[in-house]
Amino acid sequence: MAAELWAVGMVLLGCLIGSFGPIFLKKGSASAGLSLSGIFRNFHLLFGVFLYGAGTAFFIPALKGGELSVLYPLVSTTYIWVSLWSVIILKEKMNAMKWAGIAVIILGVSLIGIGG
Repeated sequence: MAAELWAVGMVLLGCLIGSFGPIFLKKGSASAGLSLSGIFRNFHLLFGVFLYGAGTAFFIPALKGGELSVLYPLVSTTYIWVSLWSVIILKEKMNAMKWAGIAVIILGVSLIGIGG
């Protein structure tokens, strides 16, 4: 069974939403204390965890629409989004090796899509 287009779309949408999770976790980590109460009062940390969960919530129903071996590698597109958001939102720097890594991810996902 090939992956249905709606399932691919849901996985990619979940990856896009979930990719903001690490951005908020990084922002929250700057002011996070070591106490449990401090963590639970940190909006950025809690919102980051929520976004991870929201991304996963899109992935679960998508599993009905295709093979796991095709859909799950699409989750690696999250790394692309996180890298882009890191540059845009967190003002981090990208070097040639990081861009090469993103290119390899795109190539790998494309090959799986062609073979799926």
